[in-house]
Amino acid sequence: MNVVTSDLSLDNLQLIRESAHDFAETYIRPHVMEWDESQHFPIDLFHRMGEYGFLGVLVPEEYGGAGLGYQEYITVIEEIAKVCGSIGLSVAAHNSLCTNHILSFANEEQKAKYLPKLATGEWIGAWGLTEPNTGSDAMRMKCTAEKDGDYYIINGTKNWITHGKSGHVAVVIARTGELLDSHGMTAFVVERGTPGFNAGKKENKLGMRASETAEMIFDNCRVHKSQILGEEGEGFIQAMKILDGGRISIAALSLGIAKGAYEASVKYSKEREQFGQPIAHFQGISFKLADMATKIEAAELLTRKAGYLKDTGDKSTKLSAMAKYYASEIAVQIATDSVQIYGGYGYTKDFPVEKFYRDAKLCTIGEGTSEIQKLVISREVLK
Repeated sequence: MNVVTSDLSLDNLQLIRESAHDFAETYIRPHVMEWDESQHFPIDLFHRMGEYGFLGVLVPEEYGGAGLGYQEYITVIEEIAKVCGSIGLSVAAHNSLCTNHILSFANEEQKAKYLPKLATGEWIGAWGLTEPNTGSDAMRMKCTAEKDGDYYIINGTKNWITHGKSGHVAVVIARTGELLDSHGMTAFVVERGTPGFNAGKKENKLGMRASETAEMIFDNCRVHKSQILGEEGEGFIQAMKILDGGRISIAALSLGIAKGAYEASVKYSKEREQFGQPIAHFQGISFKLADMATKIEAAELLTRKAGYLKDTGDKSTKLSAMAKYYASEIAVQIATDSVQIYGGYGYTKDFPVEKFYRDAKLCTIGEGTSEIQKLVISREVLK
């Protein structure tokens, strides 16, 4: 059942919002804390989300996707993240990193082979750029792919990889040239089950605990040249373009977490009474809510503008970085204030805001820290 359709208007955008909202309330909310406590990655849920069109939002219908744009994609991520940041994060990584890299840079044969499986949720995707000693400093990566006839032999480790253990296919960027050469890296599509491609340690995280984060280990992993995305040497350049869209994903994720914490705070402040009246009537609380609402509005406008630039094909590097930076930082601020509004109850796992508090922090780190976003923004404004 593909609930998401490609005939768009504001009314249809509202239908997409309602579809994602109803899905999250029905299939995610009842299990949020159970999955969080056990660090369970609910892969069956993702197969179901594929049926709803949530795992191929940007993929054209000819490849089994929903054929939609970034406004719809932002909406889907936001609604899911309002209920569970972990699931929102995994949906974002699957869509914007692995699937979008193949959509953006694969040849027709590769698209026909992989996109239908990814867009329908039959397969879950992973994307490997980061290594133990190279995060933002990706040009120093040590994972290598040495040419051997018609094959490449990949050796090295990728870490902090969403779906690094459970993903059925991964886009992997490996060094095929010299260190520090931006044209010395190549992107490969590697299927799970390929000899020499194994999962390593699964991370035990503060938040986003139901989103699987694990190592991918390559030990003489033999990959045919037909698995290269684009041309040899284009991997790093491709990855930087993919991160523009990925940062919009994290902005949308941050927005969802912020809205979830804010809405929970408004509800609680109207119900909780102290000194004979709801705490919402006290200026100390009402001013916090006013700040939250204003920050959310600003973050959404930035995120939507970045999405608009992606949809129109304009360069979005600066706005994507701004949206990711601002939305992630205000998500942390809003989640912090939400715990404060709840008081002692906010510090317990019986109420939702402690999880928003834990989940929000990742948004300031993943897909480029806030400091890296400032670097990207400053480079753009100084050009």
